[in-house]
Parts: sequence; structure tokens; C-alpha cells
Amino acid sequence: MHTSGPRFTILQSHSIALSPSVSHSVAEHTSVDDKVAFLSSTDSYPYPVEDVRVVETNMAWVFLAGPYAFKFKKPIRRDFLDFSTLKLRRSNGRDEVHLNRRLAGDVYIGLVPLTVNDAGELELEGDGQAVEWLVKMQRLPSDRMLDYLIERDAVEHEEIRMVAKKLATFYRKASPEPVSTLEYLQRQRNDVRGNGEALCNPRYGLPLDLVHRVIKAQESFLNACGHLLEARVVERHIIEAHGDLRPEHICLLPEPVIFDCLEFNRSFRIIDTADELAFLSMECEALGAPYVEEIVFDTYTEITRDRPPRQLIEYYKCYRAGLRAKLAIWHLKDDGGVKTEKWRKQAISYLELAASHLPLC
Repeated sequence: MHTSGPRFTILQSHSIALSPSVSHSVAEHTSVDDKVAFLSSTDSYPYPVEDVRVVETNMAWVFLAGPYAFKFKKPIRRDFLDFSTLKLRRSNGRDEVHLNRRLAGDVYIGLVPLTVNDAGELELEGDGQAVEWLVKMQRLPSDRMLDYLIERDAVEHEEIRMVAKKLATFYRKASPEPVSTLEYLQRQRNDVRGNGEALCNPRYGLPLDLVHRVIKAQESFLNACGHLLEARVVERHIIEAHGDLRPEHICLLPEPVIFDCLEFNRSFRIIDTADELAFLSMECEALGAPYVEEIVFDTYTEITRDRPPRQLIEYYKCYRAGLRAKLAIWHLKDDGGVKTEKWRKQAISYLELAASHLPLC
């Protein structure tokens, strides 16, 4: 696994021992700090490790140790996810492995426990009581990630075509989801309205004229051209997809690896194939590679015989950029204002990108 989280450190060895009196509720009383400290130590792994790179994201901790990566979810609860108990985190981890094997294959090795032995010591993949569950993956080369290569102008067009071919083949084989045209269109309207309400919150200080222009264009498109979205349902293009198809989740190996799907909420994966490809195209454009869109959609059409309308692709790109602006500004809820200007700039950048793809009917 490669990660591009906002913070990482390299930590050296130290041991963690818990109280030798281990009860049935030890899992609930082993702190996140204890787990992080233990997994940050080079001595904690059952194979030689020179250093451990630790990455903290909004929802998880990731430990890059030698040829493997281990990830455990933070014990958090949000409106759209729940990792608050060990049982729920174990279930989510199983889902993560299963779902990601669709496009990443055996890169996802499985779910392994962090345990406490009879002496009250933490052990990775031990035989004692599990206090945490970790997704274990093969570690992917960071210098072969699509975002890394785009930023260095080092992507071959054939490599993009191979990614699109893998995605199109996956989409073609997927079963269409039993969603109604009314339900799909209403969900889009609700999402656009929710994005607008969040971005207009005065605490974020975003340029309201820009926000209003983007959101109004999306709402107008849905009112005037909703039939284009309804047609996607009728034509059976709404599937259970990847859900978070960004360049940093694509590794350009001889067989492309597409990983880190959105596993925690199935409804977020039920989307139009054109929406998902527009999202990838938009993110690549944000990095300076607008050419990806043509390669991706031409390859997709060649394999599936589906050619989404141009104005629908523009709508999806505008919508996705607006959503990413909202997610960027929402970081201010979690970082206590430490990186306020960073997240505000990122949100504005996405809004400007959205404004460059205002959909017309």
C-alpha cells in the first residue's frame, strides 16, 4: 500500500507492555496511543524492519513496515460511518479486503489481529486476545503512483489506457443496481444542495459568489437536463463501483493496481460509471493532466460501447469538484485551525475548477 496522508513520521524501536492483569474488556482499555506506539516500533514486526513510516489520516493509522503495510481504523463515529467498536472495525476491515480485491487482487493480503498475550504485552498477529484488527497489504512503490508520475510529467498514455481498460472491463461485468430514476435524480439534487449549504457556511470564509455560481449551475442542469441522468439508470450504468477513484489510489505497475476503495458506506459506491470516470479525469486535471479524460473515456467507450453525453461528463466533473471543495474545507473541523489557510486554498482551487466545467444543457 502507498499512502499520501497529510502527516508521517519515522519512528524507531521501543516496547509497549500492558498491565499483566488482562480482562475480557482489555480491547476497550487499550488506548489508540498504545497501539500506535507499539506498531511504530521496528521490534514489533515478525520480520526484519529497518524503519516504520507512520501515516495518520482522518479515519485511520497506517504503518509502512518493510514489504507490508498495516492499517487500523480510528474508533470514530460520523453520520456516514461507524468505527466506534472493535466488532465494527473488524467487520469494516473484512469489507475493505473483500471490496479492494476486485481491482487490487492479492495486494490485499487479509485481516490480521493485534493481540495481548498472557504477560499483558501487545503482539502483532499473535494468539492472544485481539485488541485491534488491521488490514495487511503488500506495500506498493510510491514512485509508481499516478499522482506522483503526473506531477513529474512521467506518465505514458498507454499506462492510462491500461488503467481505463481494467476499469471498463470491471464496469462491464458489474451488475446494475436496482435504483429508480426518481431516486437517482433526487439523490443528486440532495447532494448538490448539501454541498452548497456546507460551502456557504460563513465560518469557512469562501467566496460566496463563486460558490453560488457553481451550485446554481448544477441545480439548473439537474432541472433542465435531468433526463440525461435518468437515461443512465434506464441504460443500466449505475453500479457498485470503486467510489474514491483518485490518482493516488492507482499504481502503474505492468498490471495496474487500483486500491483504497470507499469501503465504509455502500451507498457512496453506488454511482454512474461516467461519474466515476469523470471524477478521475477531474482529479488528474487538477494535477495538470487534462489529457487523461480523452484517453479514459475513449477506452471505456471502445470496451463498453457506452458513450456518455459530453454535457453529462461536464456536470459530473463540476459536481465532483464541488464535493471535493466541501471535503477540503471540512478538514477545518478536525485540525483545530492549524492548517486553515491550506484547506481554504484547496477548497477555492476546487471551486475554480468546478467553475471551469459549468454544465450547459
